[in-house]
Amino acid sequence: MTDLFSSSSESLAQQIVAQLERGLFGAAEQAAGQARRQFPDDAELARLHGIALLQLQRPDDAHVALEHAATIAPQSVEVQCNLASIELARGDADTAIERLRAALRVTPGHPAILLGLGNALMAAARFQHARESYAMATHGAPAHPALRLNLAAAERELGHPELAFTHIDEALQLHPKFDAAYALRANLLQEQAKPLEAAEAWAQAERLAPQNPQYAFGAGQALEDAGQLAAAAEAFARALKLNPNDGPALGQLLFVRRRLCDWRELDALSARLQHAVSTGQAVVSPFAMLAEDVDAALQQQCASTYAESIDRQAAPLRRQLAFTHAKPAPDAPIRVGFVADGFNEHATGLLMVAMLEALAGNDLELHLFATTADDGGPIRRRLAAATTLHDVAGLNNAQLAQRIHDTGIELLFDLNGYSGRDNGELFALRPAPVQVNWLAYPGTSGAPWMDYLLADKQVLPDAMRAHVTEKLLRLPRCYQPNDPTRVVAEPPSRAACGLPESGTVFACFNNSYKINPASFARLMLILQQTPDSVLWLLSGPDGADERLRAAAVAAGLAAERLVFLPRLPHAEYLSRYRHVDLFLDTLPYNAHTTASDALWAGCPVLTCTGRTFAGRVATSLLHELGLPELACDDEESFIAMATQLGNDREALSTLQHHLAQQRTQSSLFDMKGYAADFRRALQAMSARYRIGRKPADLDL
Repeated sequence: MTDLFSSSSESLAQQIVAQLERGLFGAAEQAAGQARRQFPDDAELARLHGIALLQLQRPDDAHVALEHAATIAPQSVEVQCNLASIELARGDADTAIERLRAALRVTPGHPAILLGLGNALMAAARFQHARESYAMATHGAPAHPALRLNLAAAERELGHPELAFTHIDEALQLHPKFDAAYALRANLLQEQAKPLEAAEAWAQAERLAPQNPQYAFGAGQALEDAGQLAAAAEAFARALKLNPNDGPALGQLLFVRRRLCDWRELDALSARLQHAVSTGQAVVSPFAMLAEDVDAALQQQCASTYAESIDRQAAPLRRQLAFTHAKPAPDAPIRVGFVADGFNEHATGLLMVAMLEALAGNDLELHLFATTADDGGPIRRRLAAATTLHDVAGLNNAQLAQRIHDTGIELLFDLNGYSGRDNGELFALRPAPVQVNWLAYPGTSGAPWMDYLLADKQVLPDAMRAHVTEKLLRLPRCYQPNDPTRVVAEPPSRAACGLPESGTVFACFNNSYKINPASFARLMLILQQTPDSVLWLLSGPDGADERLRAAAVAAGLAAERLVFLPRLPHAEYLSRYRHVDLFLDTLPYNAHTTASDALWAGCPVLTCTGRTFAGRVATSLLHELGLPELACDDEESFIAMATQLGNDREALSTLQHHLAQQRTQSSLFDMKGYAADFRRALQAMSARYRIGRKPADLDL
């Protein structure tokens, strides 16, 4: 064993470097501290001590050691770069930039300083300057692959994906096994809606660095986007195995298992997720939490934690964009913007189109910002005719925020929230002075950048007000609009649909993640008590149908009592409701657009009122329709009423006749009336803003 006190400072430094390279940070810190006592004026030993302390998550102690090193060796490039790294870790990018620019004046063109400066400028969201710094560094270190990759990252942020791909290729030519290059390529491909190519890039990164959980998680996201849910679940499971405290991986694994109706370990995974969220140990997608049987308080905590993480990430870019909002003239029309990925044949477009057509008028300017490409369908054409539609599918968040701001939007609606293409990072940039959460995400955003949540008194009664972070604006009707122009065509025969010629047809066309073991058990009890009945379900992904059939058999029912509807174009799907006697809803996540579809098509909906926004939407629809008795208070009454109606053809006929009348009489399908109430909501929000008053709770 080497005697520490007989060694030179150079040999001691070599030993400490070897320990750091092997990841022995505790041993390196101890050895460096001991060596510094022998050689108190050695800058390199102080620097290595600072690096070891930083690796041990002791940034303050590391800063002291590195400042001492800087005092001894003020010209040391390495020390200045290390100090800048600590300042970056503390979130102080501006100080790091000043330090590195000063070092650059002493040592012009030094590639290590330029690399560190580029990193600091990236952290400050000064992407143009970061790109210039990286480009200058490549002149001094042309064979450095990380510099090429950092150039790619800067071009990505500047909205130049093709240049980013070019620099990624350059990095891989220099270092063919550069896992981070494949990861950046995967991110770019996902942003370009190429999930299968992204999944392959993530797989390459994971093969090169199998211990990095981020690569398995990225692969899971890409595979989920591509509809390969079984493979996605396996990828999320790999990520979680590598990092058992990975909140996003846990949340997505659980959600994908629900989509697959793969209920193995479901209760244990859900308990882990709830514990992680309630104790603040994990950042989890709030959308995944909607399918968990939790209360509104935990959903709000989940959303607030998630929003806080987005807010921190967005803060540097928000400071760079620094949007200011000039108040419109008192008589200026209200310029209203809506951002969504669903302005096509999609639930959002289907719900909104007739209301927007009725809303158009001289006092309003309506702008849609479509984040997905035109599908060429009739909904997109109708939306474009009723509004000014901006195709922004190719823009990143900074570019889209600038576009919205330059358009002069006064009231900006987020129609995605945390569902679909998550708009959190966009809205955190504050492109509009008044921002509203509405429609696709049924819950509070928990976000400081959202001013209002548009809802109604059924989905958000006074008792739930404490769990909403936005100001609450409640319409005097169901918050969800409809399209009363839809034609419900005659369907194919029952036999052609796979249904028996006689007997009661129950249906639940909710997405598979809404059908949990408890909801399914209720449905099975109803089938058991309704002879000759069948349950018609929407076909699920990757073996979900077979799993549900097996669960039905395990409950003592014949597998053929379950019938599965393939996914169809909306008009064809809508026609199938003519064969349905009663729609049976789910908890904790209700039917939303699906319930509107059923009711419009004349199919009664039986629901059970939940304890969150997501579990109360069908109740709101039924109250608006004048059928509150179909909204049950508990699962016992839900089962009893479903069984009673399923065995009483006359009662079902009476309900269906009532619904046929309500298509023309109910306020639920009155979009002129809805548009009038919505206009009042817009006017109320605009008036408060224009006279300088803060957002406030408003009941219309």
